[in-house]
Amino acid sequence: MSDWMPYALAVVVGYLAGSIPFGLVLTRAADIDLRSVGSGNIGATNVLRTGRKDLAFVTLILDSFKAGLVGLAFTLYFGTEAGAVAGGAAFLGHCYPVWLSFRGGKGVATYAGLLAFVSWKGLLFAGPVWLALFAITRISSLSALVAAVVAPIGAALIGERPFTVGVLSVLSLLVFWTHRSNIGRLLKGEEPRFGASGGK
Repeated sequence: MSDWMPYALAVVVGYLAGSIPFGLVLTRAADIDLRSVGSGNIGATNVLRTGRKDLAFVTLILDSFKAGLVGLAFTLYFGTEAGAVAGGAAFLGHCYPVWLSFRGGKGVATYAGLLAFVSWKGLLFAGPVWLALFAITRISSLSALVAAVVAPIGAALIGERPFTVGVLSVLSLLVFWTHRSNIGRLLKGEEPRFGASGGK
């Protein structure tokens, strides 16, 4: 196999796996129009706004695993760099799924799954930061944004491979892009806390 083939395969398989809209599939099976709820996003946070905590939990797990497991598989077969590419491609697939006119989720759960299975060093920093900030502020978007900043920095500080740190850095920038509307509300002091109505 050519040197570039594992990476090309990682991009294709990762993107297709990531683009599976589990939140939309689960809510449609429950006769719920997720696109008409809250922000219209397909992620677990918006599924939670339907009132179905069970579906939100399953969506969270599946959205995490679709990046984590594909990243792990490519890591085992082709090495850590291919695994990072596959997980990163799954993140892109989740945020920009071809099946939904490239209108997907914001990628937080998918990013967390990538960290758990491909870069535990990043998760070691980002996980506690997210939990602590969310416990204090009850603002999911703020917690995710700060954790996204911490993930590549923390990973680099404890010896993560430079290539993986680079992938994490790109994904962290994309998290800020997908949360640009949230950032606007945060700056205005209008971002709702968890449990409040009208969140996006």
